[in-house]
Amino acid sequence: MLLYLIGLVIVGLIVGLLARLVVPGPDPIGIGMTIVIGIAGSFIAGIIVRALHGTSGVGFILSIACAAGLVYAGRRSRAGQLRGPVARGGLRPPRRRYW
Repeated sequence: MLLYLIGLVIVGLIVGLLARLVVPGPDPIGIGMTIVIGIAGSFIAGIIVRALHGTSGVGFILSIACAAGLVYAGRRSRAGQLRGPVARGGLRPPRRRYW
């Protein structure tokens, strides 16, 4: 059981890293989130391969594609959020009141 979990983490890391390489641009997520994305992509791909009665060779490529889709979706969901001083109002000049 422990070897299965270690293998799951290693495969998740490999798939997550390959998915992050496929999607261009910076992605500031940590190694833990990379593993989670890789495992989730492998899980989704496993469901698709089982539903289509495919082989495992296609499943690895599909798991990278699914994980890349998750990376892209996560990046798009964070795209509208402002970070840094702009979000806190630190770069705007103070409002002048003339009354």
